[in-house]
Amino acid sequence: MAEIERLADVRYVREPELAEALPDADVLFMWDFWSDALAAAWPEQGGPDWVHIASAGVDRLLFPELVAGDVVVTNSRGVFDEPIAEYVLGLVLCFAKGLHTTLGLQARRQWRHRETERIGGAHAVVVGTGPIGRAIGRKLTAAGLQVSGIGRTADPADPDLGEIRSMDGVNETLAQADYVVLAAPLTELTRGMIDKAALSAMRPTARLINVARGQLVVENDLIDALREGRIAGAALDVFETEPLDEASPLWGLPNVIVSPHMSGDTIGWRHDLVRLFADNLDRRGTGRPLRNVVDKRLGYVPSQQKGRAR
Repeated sequence: MAEIERLADVRYVREPELAEALPDADVLFMWDFWSDALAAAWPEQGGPDWVHIASAGVDRLLFPELVAGDVVVTNSRGVFDEPIAEYVLGLVLCFAKGLHTTLGLQARRQWRHRETERIGGAHAVVVGTGPIGRAIGRKLTAAGLQVSGIGRTADPADPDLGEIRSMDGVNETLAQADYVVLAAPLTELTRGMIDKAALSAMRPTARLINVARGQLVVENDLIDALREGRIAGAALDVFETEPLDEASPLWGLPNVIVSPHMSGDTIGWRHDLVRLFADNLDRRGTGRPLRNVVDKRLGYVPSQQKGRAR
């Protein structure tokens, strides 16, 4: 944070001190992007006119008082795109080549010859057309998969995701997928979108990969679908409640890969987050448009954003 400390008077606070610190603050850098403390601590008068969060998702920030006010919200869009895309490709390869099974057999010293799948020509549907979804689309296309997307607006010839279909026909699109990859922000439109009906629409050979938010999936419906063999597997980096409870059936299902919300966290990611905020702080001081201004009504940064001066 040394660079930022040269640009501003910085005060570091924990959740219990937040309410006291906010009224005199011009800017809030929300480093703990899992905290729900901001809504309760938000001042009735005064307070920051700009809130930046150290994550791509902003669902924990968009409480009514902040959305209704003039406060600018920015996120860390761009930091996690390529790391998450690499992680998704790794999960696709893991499923297709049975690497998780191989490691389990190795741990038990069992020699069991098996045949594996090709990923070339397999169809991946990426839900979410923002930078992370697009990076995933490019990576999977380069590996030989056929890629299509699901987003708010249809596009028959998107350069990164091929054909994008609208959310209206989501289950019809899911029915065509070998891999369904969730990379959408958590909004009222996407919350619970992968429910019993969506899972029933998927092929029994399909796998679900979630690197977005756990609340996009109705977890109990997913557990039922996995137990009953209605889909072939799931790789979950995010969950309805985190950390995942030790009693969750997801830990023990043989066709599930569980990881602790780490798909975008590569070596040096914290430095990248700070550098992005430092650049925006410098932009604010020099009157240039801020990067990654969130449309608070939509819950994410619009794709064609022109920037906003502060």
